[in-house]
Parts: sequence; C-alpha cells; structure tokens
Amino acid sequence: MLIVPPDPRRLFSLADGALIRATEVTVNRGGKPVVDKINLVVHPGEILTLVGPNGAGKTTLINAILNLTKCDGGLVEKKPGLVVGYVPQNLEIDPTLPIDVRRFLYLGTKKKIQDLELVLEEVGFTASITNPLQGLSGGELRRVLLARALIRDPDLLVLDEPTAGIDYMGQGQLFELIRTIRDRRNCGVLLVSHNLHLVMAATDHVICLNTHVCCEGKPDLVTRDPAYMQIFGEDTVNPAMAFYTHKHDHLHDHTGAPVPVREKQTHGDANG
Repeated sequence: MLIVPPDPRRLFSLADGALIRATEVTVNRGGKPVVDKINLVVHPGEILTLVGPNGAGKTTLINAILNLTKCDGGLVEKKPGLVVGYVPQNLEIDPTLPIDVRRFLYLGTKKKIQDLELVLEEVGFTASITNPLQGLSGGELRRVLLARALIRDPDLLVLDEPTAGIDYMGQGQLFELIRTIRDRRNCGVLLVSHNLHLVMAATDHVICLNTHVCCEGKPDLVTRDPAYMQIFGEDTVNPAMAFYTHKHDHLHDHTGAPVPVREKQTHGDANG
C-alpha cells in the first residue's frame, strides 16, 4: 500500500468492499501538477473509465495508483492481497528477440499449457500460440497482452489505452470483450481511453480528466457536461451510437455464454 497522506485524518478503511481507492492523489513535474488532487474508487464488477485529451495525466495517474510513479501528495489504498492485471499502453518488442506467444505468456508464471490455451480462448485469440510476437497484428497483440493480464486471475484489471493500434471496428469489439470479461469474472476494471463514445456501452462510471477532474458520472451524463464538451467538442458523440445498458443479473462461463448468478454460485465456479 502506497501512503503519502497530506493529513492523517484523511485515512480511511476499505470496509465498503472497494478494491482500490485514491484520495487527492497529486503528481508534480517541474514544480507544477500533472495530476492534481484526483479521487477515484473501483469496486468489484465495476468498470471505471478515465477519459481526457493527450497530456491530461491519465497514464501518470495510473502509474501513481500502481506505485510505478511517486506521488507528491494524496493517498492510495488497496484491498489486502489485491491481485492486479495490467495492460500497458505500449509494449516495445525487440525485433531480434526470438519469443513467441507461448513463451511470452509463460514468463513469470507456473501455469500449465492448458491454462494458457483457455485464457487465449477467453480473449478470442485465434492465431497459433507458436507465432512470434513481432508477427502479430495490432488486435492480436492486444488480445495476447490482455490474456497475460488475466493469467493471474486478477481482482482488478488496469488497462491503459487497450485499443491502441487497432482499427475502429476492432476497438468496438475489444471494448465489448472487456465488458464480457468483467461480467464473467466479476473483476473491477480501471480503463484509460481518450474516446468516451467508443466505451460508452462498456463502462459504468466515467472520470473526465485534464490534470484535475473536470466532471464525472454516468457516461451519458458526462457527454452532456459543459466541461466535457469544452474539451472534446459537442460533436464527439455520434448520435447513431445508442447507449447500451447491460443488465448485470448474470455472469458468463468461459465460452461467454450467460449463466444466472444463482446457478453460478451453486456450482462454485471459480471465475465468479
């Protein structure tokens, strides 16, 4: 747990079942805040999306929450024993490095080949597991990175621009996959994107960030907020893209098929 408390009275517990909570997190660069007193909380089964323009501090905030960047103020608390699966925005792969999908997924894990194949099936990776990473398309690589994050069976998925390098149609499919994974596993998801209209159907709560929090709430409300429209413009949400409300009264098995929560609990499925 990373603690840089500005005031001891701001310390609180995670008794409400939260996976992670940030309070007034601040990161400075050159004496100026690039992340200024940000508050957020993620619960199991919730998708929270950070949106904002380039340079808004989204990745810096993620790095601060994950203790990859030093906080200059604020507090980050995590559920004891929290397991995080992280997909970075960029992955630099040495073109001369002889590594295929299977070896990449094996790095740092003792999982069996059957476990790797199951998680690749879950993310919809259909190419050969012996293909070199360098030969994958943008969409295939993103699915492999997501599979690697899921191998740890995380409580919290942290996805920094998970659709980077994917065409428009593929982005929509990947966001739908993320929502399905959330439903199936009941994990929390902290997602970074610069395009809210692409993730509207997949997210529960939105924080619009531009160094500080400009506005937050349900996606359909945020897109009508004057602060959001000032940053992104009034035409950023395509009227033809209807908001989709997913009734969260069921989970999904490893194939993606819906399973009633009661049945899921009765059979004790570990993915619940």
